[in-house]
Amino acid sequence: MPRLPRFFVPDLPLHIIQRGNNRQPIFGGRDDVTFFRDCLARAARNRGVAIHAYVFMTNHVHLLVTPMLATSVPKMMQSIGRIYVQYFNSTYRRTGTLWEGRYRAAIVDDERYLLTCMRYIELNPVRARMVATLGEFPWSSFLANACGATDDLVEPHAIYRRLGASPESRQAAYRKLFRSSISEDEICSIRDATHHAWALGGAAFRSKITAMSRRAERLPIGRPRSVQESGESRV
Repeated sequence: MPRLPRFFVPDLPLHIIQRGNNRQPIFGGRDDVTFFRDCLARAARNRGVAIHAYVFMTNHVHLLVTPMLATSVPKMMQSIGRIYVQYFNSTYRRTGTLWEGRYRAAIVDDERYLLTCMRYIELNPVRARMVATLGEFPWSSFLANACGATDDLVEPHAIYRRLGASPESRQAAYRKLFRSSISEDEICSIRDATHHAWALGGAAFRSKITAMSRRAERLPIGRPRSVQESGESRV
C-alpha cells in the first residue's frame, strides 16, 4: 500500500529516519560521521530546525526535531542529502543513490511521547548490540541529554527542560527514565507511526492532526483511501 504523504507542522516535534539503500552502510568510518554531523548542524541552523535527539547508526540515522516552518525539515533533509551523497560518492569512488528512497517521518505528541521517543532513538546502539552501555557510543545525543556533554547539535525541548530546575537535575531525571524499559507497545507505536507517516500520539492528538491536514492514523478496516491522500501535504 502506498505511503501517506509526509506533513510538517511548525513547532511540533518530528521523528525522522533516513536509511541507506538496501540497508547498506552510509558511514564508512569516523570521518564520514563527522562530515555528516557537520552537514546536519549547518542545515538545521540555516533552516530553523531544533534537534532534540539523534543517533547515527552504520546504515541509518534517527532524528527528533522541531521545525520552525513547514518547509524547514524538507529543506534541511534536501540539503543534507545532496551534500553528503556527493561527499560519500567522491570519497568511495561510487555512483548512484545512497538513500533508501525518501526519509520517513512522523509528527510526535510532545506531551505523551517526546521523552519516550528520545530514549527510543538513543537506545538504538544497545538494541543493535553495538555497545553494552549507552555511554560507550559516541554518535548519539545520549551523552548530552543524560550526562551534560557539550554537543552543539542538541537543543533541549521544553518538555525535557521540565525535568528539573538545573541542567544537573534534568540530566539526573533523564538518566532515571532509562531504568525502565520502553514497552513493546510503545516501540511498535513509534515504528508503525514513522513507517506509515501517522501521527504518534493519543486519539485526541491524532484527531487534531487529521483536522489540520489529512488522515494521521490507520484506516478502519474496509474504509477506502481518499484521493487526497496522494502527494505531499504541509501545514
